[in-house]
Amino acid sequence: MQKLSDIQIDEFLRLIEGWKLSNDKWLEKKYRFKDYLKGIEFVQKVANLSEELNHHPFISIDYKLVTIRLFSWRAKGITELDFELVKKYDEVYKELMS
Repeated sequence: MQKLSDIQIDEFLRLIEGWKLSNDKWLEKKYRFKDYLKGIEFVQKVANLSEELNHHPFISIDYKLVTIRLFSWRAKGITELDFELVKKYDEVYKELMS
């Protein structure tokens, strides 16, 4: 895994909805749910995906709001793997909300 440049990160961020760069370090997004248990179901699915790829986000659960922050510790920055995962997380969210 190789750390992406700021230009590459900006290009990727333009292609995905709702994700932002937080504290010049983290990819971050907040997901809102209609009820608490739907958010918990989302977190479980995100955890399973993350475990499969051995790349784990920080997850905060605030009732119906789930915040995900992602960063590659080994690369000391954001990598393509981070962007692959955020796309998968968004897909899981869309599935749960439909």
